[in-house]
Amino acid sequence: MKTVLMVAEKPSLAQSIAKILSRGNMSSHKGLNGVCSVHKYTGTFAGQPVHFKMTSVCGHVMTLDFLGKYNKWDKVDPAELFSQAPTEKKEANPKLNMVKFLQVLDAILPVMNSAHNGEKTVFRARFSSITDTDICNAMTRLSEPDHNEALSVDARQELDLRIGCAFTRFQTKYFQGKYGDLDSSLISFGPCQTPTLGFCVERHDKIQSFKPETYWVLQAKVHTEREESLLLDWDRVRVFDREIAQMFLNMTKLEKEARVEATSRKEKAKQRPLALNTVEMLRVASSALGMGPQHAMQIAERLYTQGYISYPRTETTHYPENFDLKGSLRQQANHPYWADLVKQLLAEGINRPRKGHDAGDHPPITPMKSATEAELGGDAWRLYEYITRHFIATVSHDCKYLQSTISFSIGPEHFTCVGKTVISPGFTEIMPWQSVPLEESLPTCQKGDTFTVGEVKMLEKQTSPPDYLTEAELITLMEKHGIGTDASIPVHINNICQRNYVTVESGRRLKPTNLGIVLVHGYYKIDAELVLPTIRSAVEKQLNLIAQGKADYHQVLGHTLDIFKRKFHYFVDFIAGMDELMEVSFSPLAATGKPLSRCGKCHRFMKYIQAKPSRLHCSHCDETYTLPQNGTIKLYKELRCPLDDFELVLWSSGSRGKSYPLCPYCYNHPPFRDMKKGMGCNECTHPTCQHSLSMLGIGQCVECKNGVLVLDPTSGPKWKVACNTCNVVAHCFENAHRVRVSADTCNTCEAALLDVDFNKARSPLPGNETQHTGCIFCDPVFQELVELKHAASCHPMHRGGLGRRQGRGRARGRRPPGKPNPRRPKDKMSALAAYFV
Repeated sequence: MKTVLMVAEKPSLAQSIAKILSRGNMSSHKGLNGVCSVHKYTGTFAGQPVHFKMTSVCGHVMTLDFLGKYNKWDKVDPAELFSQAPTEKKEANPKLNMVKFLQVLDAILPVMNSAHNGEKTVFRARFSSITDTDICNAMTRLSEPDHNEALSVDARQELDLRIGCAFTRFQTKYFQGKYGDLDSSLISFGPCQTPTLGFCVERHDKIQSFKPETYWVLQAKVHTEREESLLLDWDRVRVFDREIAQMFLNMTKLEKEARVEATSRKEKAKQRPLALNTVEMLRVASSALGMGPQHAMQIAERLYTQGYISYPRTETTHYPENFDLKGSLRQQANHPYWADLVKQLLAEGINRPRKGHDAGDHPPITPMKSATEAELGGDAWRLYEYITRHFIATVSHDCKYLQSTISFSIGPEHFTCVGKTVISPGFTEIMPWQSVPLEESLPTCQKGDTFTVGEVKMLEKQTSPPDYLTEAELITLMEKHGIGTDASIPVHINNICQRNYVTVESGRRLKPTNLGIVLVHGYYKIDAELVLPTIRSAVEKQLNLIAQGKADYHQVLGHTLDIFKRKFHYFVDFIAGMDELMEVSFSPLAATGKPLSRCGKCHRFMKYIQAKPSRLHCSHCDETYTLPQNGTIKLYKELRCPLDDFELVLWSSGSRGKSYPLCPYCYNHPPFRDMKKGMGCNECTHPTCQHSLSMLGIGQCVECKNGVLVLDPTSGPKWKVACNTCNVVAHCFENAHRVRVSADTCNTCEAALLDVDFNKARSPLPGNETQHTGCIFCDPVFQELVELKHAASCHPMHRGGLGRRQGRGRARGRRPPGKPNPRRPKDKMSALAAYFV
C-alpha cells in the first residue's frame, strides 16, 4: 500500500486530527527530534487503501535572516541591508531539529512526482475547527497550496527584515553610544511597530496640549402629581459664558410651572452583535477581561487545538449559508449556565445572524463543544465563556425597548426628560452587560399639561482631556488604518510594551515612556511618513494584491525597498533633529553611572552604567565597553589583565548561579584567534594568566558539546564549577576552605585534577587528613560531594557526583605543560562520558 504523509501545525493538533481520522485506532511514537510524535493508521485516500503517517511541526519551521557578515552590526553599513545583503531561510528553532525531522519530505518528492507522471501529490486541507465533521469534510475537498499567498508572506517577511534591521541597527548604535540613562538595549524600528507606537504618542500629545475650559449647565427638577421628582436636561446642553448662563438661570427661576410642549413614545431595537472575528475578540479580551492581546491570542489558539473553539484567526464576521448554526447551538443545550436560554432558542427557532463582512478566509470564531469552568479554569474559561455567549447572542433576537420623551418649557428655556422600558431583552439575556440601562419611568401626560418646578440650578463644570489609549482602542485604530493583520496586531502591541516604549497602566491603558515619545517626535521631525500609518497601509494593500495574484512579487518588493532606502538615507542625514530631542530627555554617558574600575589606557576610573544595555564608559578616553547583561557587576579584587592592564570585573547571575571575571577590553576586543567577542576569563586561552581557561578549566561539560567546566575561584566556601558555554553549574566541596586546579591530569579521562583543602572538623577523608587531589569525574571521594544544577533555575538534576559512570575518551578543560590546547585538539576527542545514571 502507498503511504500518505500529513503534517499539522502543532503536535496537539496532529494528535487530535489523527484521532478523528483513525477513529481512535492508531499507534504513536516520538519522532527523532523528541518533540513531535508520529501517528500511524490505515484508511482510504482517493478511493485507495493507504498507510497514513500523521505528524507536525512546532509553529514556524523557517525564518528569514541575513547571511554571514551581514548579521554583524559592526562590519556592515545598515544601508547595505536594503539590497546588497543576501538572505537565507534558516531554522526558526534549531534545537528542535525540525528540518532534519521533515527531510523525508524532500527525499520522497521526486519519487512521488515520477510515480504519478507529474500529477499533483501535495495538497492542503482547509478546516476551521477540530471536529469530526469539519476534518472529514476537509479530507474530501483537498486543494493545492496557494503559491501567491506564500509569495505575499515572503514579501512581508523580507520587507520587515530589511527595513526594520537597517533603521534599528543605525539608531541603536547612534543613541546608545551617547546616552547613559537610555534604558533600552534595543532601539527598534518596525514598519508596523512604529505606526502602532505613533497612535499611542498622538493621544499622549493631545492629553498634554489639552487646556480645560469651564462651562455651565442648567438643571431643572419638577414634581409630578404622585410627588415624584423628574430631573430634566437642558436643551442648550452647556454654555461657556458664566454671565449668559446666569441670565438664563434668572429667567427660569422666576417660573413656578413647567409646561409640556411635546411627548413621544417610540419602540426601538438594540441590534444583536455581528459574528465574532479576531479583532473584536482581542478588543473585548482587553477591555472586559483584562487580558493583553498576545496573551488572549495564545489562549484562543490553545482552545482551538483542544477542539473547544473554531480557528481564532479570521477577519470574517459573516457565517456562510451552509454553516450548521443549530448544530453548534445544540452543543450548549445542557450547559449549567445557559441551558435554559439555548433550549428556548432551539424550541422557538433561532434568528439568522446579521450579515457581516465575508473576508473569504475562515468562518467567525464559534464554540465547537461545551466546556465548564472546572474543565478549563482561569483565563481559558473566561475567554471561552465570552466566545460562547457571543455566539448565542448572534442567533438570538434583538433587544427591544420603549423610549418615552417629554419636552418641557420653563419660561423661554426648553428641557427634556427621557425614559426607557424594556419590552423584550433578546440577546441581552445572554450578554447582560449589553442591557439597555434602566431609566426612571415617565408619567403619562400630554401637550399642555403642567408640572410644578421644584428647583432650577446652575452647575459649573470643566471639559476633561481624553484618556490614554486602551489596548482595545489601539486595536480599532490599527484595524481601521490597515496596520498589521489579525495575526500580527497582538505582536506589534506586545513589542512596543517589551521595548520600553509604552507601559500598561490600569484599565489596560498604554502610556508612552520618554523614549517612545522622543522617538515618535523625532520621526515626525525628520520624516513623518516613518510613523504615520499611510505608507504601511499602502504596502499592506500591495501585499494583499500579491496574495490575490494581481501584483508581481518582485515589483512590489523592489519598489517598496527603494522607497524606504531613500527614506533611510534621509533619516541618517538629518538624525541630528532627533538627537536634539534626545538631549532634553536623557543624560550623556560622561554624566551617567558610578566609578567602578580603572581604564588600562589612562588609568582613570571608568563609570559603570547600569541602565540597559549595561556598560563601562571612560570619559577621558571617550571609550565605551559593553558588558554581559542580566546580572550584577562588581570590581574583582582590584586585579588587572596581564595583556592590557584593565582592572577585572566580576559578573554574576545571582547568589546561586554562575559568575566569572572578565577584562572589559578583552571582552570587546578578543586577544586571541580562537576567542570571540563577548568572552570572559573563563573562555580566555591565555597560557599563563591565573584567571584564564587554561589555568582554571577542568574538563568537557557533561551536557553541551562545546563547553568546558571551569572552576569559579570566587565561589568559596561554597565552591562551584560552571560550564563556560551552557547554564550547567556543579556545586561542590562546601566544607573546603581552598580549591585549586592542579597541573596534573586524570589517567582515565584526562580532565584536570583538583587540589582540595578540607576544613579539619568536617573533612570527608579518613583520619585527620585534610588534603586530597583527585578527578571531579572519576575520584570516589569527590563523587558524593558534587551536585549538578542549571544556573537558570537551580533545579537539582542529580545528587551524588558527575562521575557515576567512568569517563570514556579524552577531554581537557585546560592545557597542562606539554599538552595540546583543548580548544584546538589535534585529533577528534570524544565527549567525556559523565552522564547521569
